[in-house]
Amino acid sequence: MPESMSEYLSRDMQCEGLLECMHGLKTLDKEVFKSLTNAEEPLTVDEIADRVDRERSTAYRAVQRLLSAGFITKEQVNYEQGGYYHVYKPTDPDAIAEDMQRLLNDWYAKMGQLISEFRTKYDGETPPPIER
Repeated sequence: MPESMSEYLSRDMQCEGLLECMHGLKTLDKEVFKSLTNAEEPLTVDEIADRVDRERSTAYRAVQRLLSAGFITKEQVNYEQGGYYHVYKPTDPDAIAEDMQRLLNDWYAKMGQLISEFRTKYDGETPPPIER
């Protein structure tokens, strides 16, 4: 994983790289997200685990990270005789893109503020002479 912005910019990044870069999602999270986007209907955690060939608990943790990031939604399905289960589906891609754009705009504003503070702090200051 790159450690600096210049390393990120020099990488050959795919659109899925945004998930990692902007939200810290892992490879498994991207696999789960892709499985959900390729599915014709919402999936249970067990179905997701089968599709990514992982244990249920591992798939569940990926699902929770995707829910927290807003990339998927959870729906409750009720049984006629009582009880329920949850299914998951991807969030609308436009909503995800808008969220990432907002995040990028916030980041850009914050970086601009920090650069301005850097200029103010170091502009015109003469470094002390190096003693030999």
